[in-house]
Amino acid sequence: MIGVAILAAGESKRMGKNKLLLEVGGKRVIEWTVDSFRGIVDDIVVVLGHRPEDLIPALKELGVRWTVNKRYGEGMASSFKEGIRELRKCDAAFLALGDQPFVDKGFLKKATRVWRRRRAKVVSPVHEGKKGHPVLFDRSLFGEIFSLERHETIRDVIHRHADELHLVRAGKWSVMDMDTPEDFAELLSFRSQRQSA
Repeated sequence: MIGVAILAAGESKRMGKNKLLLEVGGKRVIEWTVDSFRGIVDDIVVVLGHRPEDLIPALKELGVRWTVNKRYGEGMASSFKEGIRELRKCDAAFLALGDQPFVDKGFLKKATRVWRRRRAKVVSPVHEGKKGHPVLFDRSLFGEIFSLERHETIRDVIHRHADELHLVRAGKWSVMDMDTPEDFAELLSFRSQRQSA
């Protein structure tokens, strides 16, 4: 069984409003992200943090469950811990970013195949030499993730298992940020280019 923890706990400070509720092609960003994983994973949980009440109505509409990370200010690792706590019955879990609406299902299928066939501890997308998201973690690393100290990051876990990390080539979508209005404009441009390609 494979799960995904979609991290949606941030404050969207640089965007000036909740970026996950912005619309792209008639769908909210969080909706795109959730839909990317439907039919691929067995369990989806969205990890909320800052003003969870803003996103809960949308998640109810989407029919996905959520959990609230009260310590979201401690960073991504604390939110992923909260997510895998909910996914503890899974054999592996993706760490996905809520503001990454164009995750490619083809990549997700390939990543899960690599995890199964090679018994990989970590599977990460890579685009032009840069690692991105979502990243798939084998269940054997859950304990190590739970025990991360406050100053440690998920990247530390990946570095410690560099010899068991498998990279899967992915598109530009895997390394795109969506933190500012300019980033959002670039994302819209990327989508229209992809549609016309």
